[in-house]
Amino acid sequence: MDNQLRWLSIGLFILITALSVVPSLRLLMEALSQVTLSTSSPLAEVLRSERTWIALKNSFYTSGLGTLIAVLLGCGFAFVTTLTNIRGRAIWVFCFMLPMMIPPQVTALSWLQLFGPASPILNTLGMAPALGSPQPMYSAEGIALLLGIQSAPLVYLALRTQLIALPQDLMEAAQLANASPFRVWIDIIVPLCRSAIVAGAALAFVSSLGNFGIPAMLGIPAGYIVLPTLIYQKMAGFGNDMLSQVAGLSMMIALLVLAGMLLQQWLQQRSRYALLGHTAQSISFRLERWRLPLEVLLALILCFILVAPLLALVVSSLVPALGMSLTADTITLSAFYEMISRQGVTSRAFENSLLLAFSCALVLMLVSLPLGYLLMRLPMRTRAVIASLIEVPYAIPGIVLAIAFILLFAKPLPFIEVSLYGTLGIIFLAYLSCFLSVCLKPVLSAMSQLDPALEEAAQLAGARPIKRLIDIILPLTAPAFFAGGLLVFLISINELTVSALLWSAGNETLGVLIFNLDESGDSVLASAIAVLVVILVAGLMALLSLVAPRLPKGVIPWHD
Repeated sequence: MDNQLRWLSIGLFILITALSVVPSLRLLMEALSQVTLSTSSPLAEVLRSERTWIALKNSFYTSGLGTLIAVLLGCGFAFVTTLTNIRGRAIWVFCFMLPMMIPPQVTALSWLQLFGPASPILNTLGMAPALGSPQPMYSAEGIALLLGIQSAPLVYLALRTQLIALPQDLMEAAQLANASPFRVWIDIIVPLCRSAIVAGAALAFVSSLGNFGIPAMLGIPAGYIVLPTLIYQKMAGFGNDMLSQVAGLSMMIALLVLAGMLLQQWLQQRSRYALLGHTAQSISFRLERWRLPLEVLLALILCFILVAPLLALVVSSLVPALGMSLTADTITLSAFYEMISRQGVTSRAFENSLLLAFSCALVLMLVSLPLGYLLMRLPMRTRAVIASLIEVPYAIPGIVLAIAFILLFAKPLPFIEVSLYGTLGIIFLAYLSCFLSVCLKPVLSAMSQLDPALEEAAQLAGARPIKRLIDIILPLTAPAFFAGGLLVFLISINELTVSALLWSAGNETLGVLIFNLDESGDSVLASAIAVLVVILVAGLMALLSLVAPRLPKGVIPWHD
């Protein structure tokens, strides 16, 4: 083995062990620490509990249905905005990405206010249902709907990375053979993108399975439990065996997701197609008379998944209290004034979240490229095992991952006697562990489509591994490389479940701040902060759009 590859492999092996294996082993040790032959052991109690199996069934139902919704939305928008001559493409994609940026608990709150009897919008329009009417969002289908809407951009990004790599030559050859656009889509585009669709669906399922904010807001009031909320409830109950039971539940999720990821790797391998580099022009369909109807359909979908709940969020931040109509007499900016002038914790939370999100995205981008390069050189089974190990920290609920890091770093670090507990450092390390798979998936998907002959030719010319990685692999996978970093930034800036147990006074994040305000009953102030979060992220997206022409094609998902 080349010395460069050897040292690179050793460094990445240590990194994966520290970020993925050690936290997982710590959880496993805690889960098995009190396993005995007794039927009263913590693990036996977890497996014997009827609530465990109810939560497991509910988790599969909501996550599966949410993944189906995410795949339909994400694939539909990816195909239309990437492969057709639809007008205003950047605006469509920009709006489609926004739901993923809104914190899950705020998303749930906005939809509750949109449809419930206390909806400010419906009260203003005189359309609010009578008090005591059932809330339609308090249901499994309501949970799945919001999980699907929040996960759809993940599917979109994973698929779009592959779509922009499809050369126009394929379509021209099919047209010469008198193939219709439908046959081109079925026989060429879908097979070539199958691995990206599988990757996006797997990412959406794992994200839905570990989502805490939406099931907590919509499920707990209705008595509908899923695994993350069951773990949260057990943690709230304390008890001597609480950590062991929670760790046992989390390892159950990890094993299930591990099996799913192995299946995904197998399916991706079977659907792999190699492309020899990129061409100057990607596949494009002309919609002709179907363009306007399709644009109207996209507008209606975006009004439903974005405009209506976002409008409810804005209205909620402008009224004195939820349940009031928005009129000239009731409209007020008191929540924004309170947030800016009296809440010093708000600016601190913004600074902490931006620092954590940017640092985490940058580090993981630098790691994912060489890591993906090394993984693609391994046998399929070995690669599947390592990829599954990397997936585990993201698959398990964030609250449980936080417990693992608390157990790991509760004591000062050996030799240097420095404690990370209660600092931003422990949150940063937990983010690296949690989001490594998020950044790696698009890179692996892109690398799986590259023809090995490209690198082999460079190797015959005397190029060493690092040179090949920088001059060949990086340019061809640049869209996936930057898309992975962008995914990490967008997810981590509003993250809640990991930081919920790791934050301390002075180290609050935006997700924690919004959740705490909502839990304390100050939903109006929470909505005001959430509105600023959306404005902040939308502003960052606009800034990226300005520099997009200087970046490789596909780096900015909402820009051609």
